[in-house]
Amino acid sequence: MSVSHAAVHPVDDPQPQPPLPPQPVLDAGGEVLPVRPRGVRMKDVQGMPGTRGGLALRLCQFLFAAGSLCVMATTSDFPSVTAFTYLVAAVGLQSLWSLSLAIVDIYALLVKRCLQNSGVVSLFAVGDGITSTLTFAAASASAGITVLIDNDLDICSQNHCTQFETATALAFVCWFAALPSFLMNFWSLASR
Repeated sequence: MSVSHAAVHPVDDPQPQPPLPPQPVLDAGGEVLPVRPRGVRMKDVQGMPGTRGGLALRLCQFLFAAGSLCVMATTSDFPSVTAFTYLVAAVGLQSLWSLSLAIVDIYALLVKRCLQNSGVVSLFAVGDGITSTLTFAAASASAGITVLIDNDLDICSQNHCTQFETATALAFVCWFAALPSFLMNFWSLASR
């Protein structure tokens, strides 16, 4: 009976070579740009968290939401209409969310931190999606009520139609500022 025997041949383990130091990258002005670690695919697109564009969007969201909240709160009869109460709650939440993320963006810009890891971007995308949807729904409901009061019932003289319409318009502008933040964060998650 002929049986073959396995032969074991030892193989030397190659020694790992130390990595080469990264070469500095210069911008058009001759200044050294920060080196990103390998494997990071995201770029600093303006409007993303931790960028100046993202901070500008957050500040716009906060200002328009706070403006809508203040205008609606100056009327005495907004609690009598559910849509207006919902608008106050939605823009109140939007203003808190936008202000807190604006503070995070300011911190990231001051210490030059990148906010592009998946956990942070996921949190921002979910929060922006929820708050922008609530703001849009509240603005739409309030717009329907203001049209009902002004055009259909023609009782604007007895109500604060100008304040209602102003608060509703500011809520829509707030939503227009919140939508790019959501889309940018969602796009960055989808492109991973």
